Amino acid sequence: MESNLEVWKLSHQLTIDVYKLTQVFPKSEQFGLVSQVRRSVSSIPTNIIEGQARQYKKEFIQFLYIAKGSLEETNYHLFLSKDLGYISEKEYQILYELCTRIKMMLFKLIKSMQ
Repeated sequence: MESNLEVWKLSHQLTIDVYKLTQVFPKSEQFGLVSQVRRSVSSIPTNIIEGQARQYKKEFIQFLYIAKGSLEETNYHLFLSKDLGYISEKEYQILYELCTRIKMMLFKLIKSMQ
């Protein structure tokens, strides 16, 4: 399963990056932060692809807004991970820039559909 949308491709890559990064988080975070950040990050491409499969443009836009919300949640979890010392400042900056790029793409896609 794959979407031809660039924003989906980037959010899928973000999901892969976050999954790999969280493999080394403390075991005590397995059911806490690791679970939360993985759930929120995977929700981004999931909602994009689900919205794309909908029949009506209005539904697609709603799913894009949900993806945008999940992106913000992910961004916070990554910020928290940095402040807790689970990821480095450099790792955080790379992911933050990717999140910002995805956010702008979602914004433009939503605006183009309205």
